[in-house]
Amino acid sequence: MTDYFKFYIDGQWVDPVSLHPFDVINPANEEVCARIALGSTKDVDRAVAAARKAFQTFSQTTREERLTLLSRVLEVYQRRIQDVADAMTLEMGAPRGFAMEWQAGSGTPHFESTIEVLKTYEFERLQGTTLIMHEGIGVVGMITPWNWPINQIVCKVAPALAAGCTMVLKPSEIAPLSAIVFAEILHEAGVPQGVFNLVQGDGPTVGAAIAAHPDIDMVSFTGSTRGGIAVAKAAADTVKRVAQELGGNSANIVLDDVDFESAVTNGVAGCYINSGESCDSPQRMLVPHHRMNEVMAIAKRAAESYVLGDPNDPKTTLGPLISKAHWEKVQGLIKMGIEDGATLVTGGLGLPDGLTRGYFAKPTIFGNVTRDMRIAKNEIFGMTLMIMGYGSIDEALEIAHDTEYGLAGYVQSADIEKARAVARRLRNGAVQINYPAFDPFSAFGGYKQSGNGREYGAFGLHDYLETKCLIGYK
Repeated sequence: MTDYFKFYIDGQWVDPVSLHPFDVINPANEEVCARIALGSTKDVDRAVAAARKAFQTFSQTTREERLTLLSRVLEVYQRRIQDVADAMTLEMGAPRGFAMEWQAGSGTPHFESTIEVLKTYEFERLQGTTLIMHEGIGVVGMITPWNWPINQIVCKVAPALAAGCTMVLKPSEIAPLSAIVFAEILHEAGVPQGVFNLVQGDGPTVGAAIAAHPDIDMVSFTGSTRGGIAVAKAAADTVKRVAQELGGNSANIVLDDVDFESAVTNGVAGCYINSGESCDSPQRMLVPHHRMNEVMAIAKRAAESYVLGDPNDPKTTLGPLISKAHWEKVQGLIKMGIEDGATLVTGGLGLPDGLTRGYFAKPTIFGNVTRDMRIAKNEIFGMTLMIMGYGSIDEALEIAHDTEYGLAGYVQSADIEKARAVARRLRNGAVQINYPAFDPFSAFGGYKQSGNGREYGAFGLHDYLETKCLIGYK
């Protein structure tokens, strides 16, 4: 076990104003794997002051200077990617292969796409006699979650650097270790003093201080809808920009013309990736009523093929849930599904067979789920797929939209024109057709209570820019 009691402020690792130790638990074995210090409002003040001072000079750097800096950061990141992956295996229980390929691996395309966007982004254009300018918004407070820690850090930090912003990052206190490695990477790459600052802490203290701080110009928050509402309220008094990527309850509409063996198996995989702890997880699979039994059988085979256990064992394909509290929440939702009369196809309550410790949940499939059931209304966030029947495309769309969220949607069809037509009707920030490859240039974000603002590519860079008009410029 290692103690990480320092924060990264103004280019240095510094002691907190006062020490409040916090245990980081490895969810795979329930043991303390590290300790961090929880910060205070005074620590946030120090970090913001450093960022505010650094903004005066960093905001004036050229496109070429920021491209050079981002390229150096990417180089160091790729050299230390194993350290990043190891940190997430420890803090999240992510299986080693998954931690490297998906968790740590997610940082590289975000850096690469930001670099490509920055090369040609139009920061200035003449409109008549007015010069339209886009410049960095200022000091950005970043609050990131535990489920995709590096993905969410990089897709905020990279465009903020590209825009000429400075920043204060608060990662999740539950999974803080990868953020420490990330700060080391930025330091080694030569990010100027004060441009990037890291303060560990919890939401009610450090998160709230960031959201309310008068010298922070923007807050970028990824987390629960409840947390996003709290951030927005705290930010309202200073009228700062708030970008939010929040919860989801995504529907996967499987049309009658697909290869069901492939579509359903891939749908289960999409739901279970990262132990189901993904905000855009396709947790509601919508299938024609007359295919329900067939789909349940395919989903059962798929779910029971996963191996849970020691994340350091190469045979392990799924890790634990993040914490005891989250495990108990998922267990409660599974219990609701059973009580409400859904067909428990596989999985259910308790630990998987052969496991006696760790926050492992059984890969679970519910069939014959109806819109009135409590599990259909909730974001489960943990290896639980709900199969729901529909009679027509219009009914499938009604079911898909029967949620307070609007983050992601999925459509599977052998007829691409039919899939496109259904996708156009879905009210979601992103709709994936036939399980496409990841696109780091797309716009990630949602409708309704899934948040506002967009991340990735040019859309992410745009969110960190302010618009200025020089009228009478010509």
